[in-house]
Amino acid sequence: MLISDCFHLTDTQAQQFAALEVLYPEWNGKINLISRKDITNLMEHHVLHSLAIGKFLSFASGTTILDVGTGGGFPGIPLAILFPECRFTLIDGIGKKVMVAADIARRIGLTNVECLHERAEEEKRQFDFVVSRAVMPMPDLVKLVRKNVHHKHKNAIPNGLIVLKGGDLNAETAPFRQTAEVTELPTLSPAFSSDWFTEKRIIYLSL
Repeated sequence: MLISDCFHLTDTQAQQFAALEVLYPEWNGKINLISRKDITNLMEHHVLHSLAIGKFLSFASGTTILDVGTGGGFPGIPLAILFPECRFTLIDGIGKKVMVAADIARRIGLTNVECLHERAEEEKRQFDFVVSRAVMPMPDLVKLVRKNVHHKHKNAIPNGLIVLKGGDLNAETAPFRQTAEVTELPTLSPAFSSDWFTEKRIIYLSL
């Protein structure tokens, strides 16, 4: 399913998403961001997957989001295209991956993205939300980013952590069983009905 089938896009956004289909394979030939086998599934497995967060929550204008362990820019860059009135800070401990994210953001004309080569421990600022895509076990991630979430709310849900995860999450979510909200991606939109999205989830935790 096309991204335009599940989100109302401007012409600029449609062009930016289309550009990702060219720029990521171009960079992937130089730096192994995505497995060679999976690069052909870029739009579904990486771009659309990232945008599931945008189906879970439509960020209010002015929302600030920290993407921890962004790699080459997921989920941060697709979300920054979708929410141009929000500010995204993308961080990763691997410098060459951050370089790719910064280059792609620049080449598609994103002005709401900051890409930094740093670890989560080093980022001291506070944001409305922290997002991440399967970067580390939930208990470890919560310990690292709790300091980065402030408590002045402007969205439909309280500020916190929104994570894309797959597989058996019982052990990871056990410490947060009373507070974590787990959403199966296929319940968000027909866009996530393919077999690949089976057992793919969003975990939301108010911090």
